[in-house]
Amino acid sequence: MSLTAFHVPAPRSSMLIRRRIATYFVGGVEQIPGLVDALGCLVHDLSLDVRDGVRESTMTCAVLIAEDEIDPLLDRLRELDAVVSSELL
Repeated sequence: MSLTAFHVPAPRSSMLIRRRIATYFVGGVEQIPGLVDALGCLVHDLSLDVRDGVRESTMTCAVLIAEDEIDPLLDRLRELDAVVSSELL
């Protein structure tokens, strides 16, 4: 008699959730393409506040992302030289 083994992957949540993120950065409008590129996920709402004479600018956005991808996304943003901080709202 022969035994057949099947490998069944562990269940993984693929449910996407909407999260709001705030990222504070320096360097002005020149940094925006790199910030948006680092998001790498579906963005529902994006707001930028870049002002003359203010050291830090702000990017807030709502992203649709799997729960297990939130921390890697924040880490990716924080690794950018221009980013001062990035956090969930």
